[in-house]
Amino acid sequence: MNAVLSESSAESLPTLADIEAAARTVYEEFQATPQYRWALLSERLGTDCWLKHENHNPVGAFKIRGGLTYFEQLAQRNALPTEVVSATRGNHGQSMGWAARKHGVACTIVVPHGNSTEKNAAMRALGVTLIEHGDDFQEAREHAYALAKERNALMVPSYHIDLVCGVATYWWELLRAVPDLDVVYVPIGMGSGACAAIAAKLALNHRARVVGVVSTLATTYPDSIAAGRVVEAPVTTQIADGMAVRVADPSALAVLSEHLDHIVQVSDEEVAAAMRAIYEDTHNVAEGAGAAAFAAAMQEKAQLKGLKVGAALTGGNVDAPVFAKVLGAHLSGN
Repeated sequence: MNAVLSESSAESLPTLADIEAAARTVYEEFQATPQYRWALLSERLGTDCWLKHENHNPVGAFKIRGGLTYFEQLAQRNALPTEVVSATRGNHGQSMGWAARKHGVACTIVVPHGNSTEKNAAMRALGVTLIEHGDDFQEAREHAYALAKERNALMVPSYHIDLVCGVATYWWELLRAVPDLDVVYVPIGMGSGACAAIAAKLALNHRARVVGVVSTLATTYPDSIAAGRVVEAPVTTQIADGMAVRVADPSALAVLSEHLDHIVQVSDEEVAAAMRAIYEDTHNVAEGAGAAAFAAAMQEKAQLKGLKVGAALTGGNVDAPVFAKVLGAHLSGN
């Protein structure tokens, strides 16, 4: 893919030494998550398929790694604030809550109205002060920036190099565990997960192609890459809230534009089918964005024959009624 910026974006990514240091920080809280070659998933895909289980960490999603590293960097610089503010659809907020609690920092998180009730409850359980504002993530994000300025608190963005460094540890684990992977699929929300995959690949000099995944109903990243600048796109996905981003981050866009092999767009129906497939074949629960990588691999199934495929199950935090509806639609034949 073509670069949006002229200079190499790789210069802004964490190095191998950075990622290894971040792993030591992460492992103070939990150990490496597993990756398995699931026989039924591989049979369904028609080739070897390895699934990385970020649903098996303490908040059930990959974001915790970034939060731990972000706060550790603040601590090392003697720059811990009294309060942080951020915006989320849920998993980033849990990451902030966990890491803020560890360091004794107050944490306020803004979510849009109608956000996942179970993710909201999980954030509150971590000590987060939760504020509901706006109709989508972008409106919640803008309110969070205003609130942080008003309170003289630290606004934690959804994309930051220290977040990427922590998130890269799970890709570092996967690429070292399965060194002969040919291609990996990673969902794109604000971009930390996909940029982290690229960082780990470059740091390890791994051969795998990195394929980004977005919802067909949230296309700011492919639209922005095509235009060579940030392009706002409407968000209407009902199931992939982790990818429900209306405005791409410019720094993430530069990295993804230069280093992604390509982007696959998946529909809500494809995501739901992938959630069912993962449950049927592995008995793991995947939220919408967490199943998007496998949905994309299934869409490109014909092109993957004979290749070794890695897919990130980035999170399992789906509300019970939503998951029941996904499974029920299959049982009812819809």
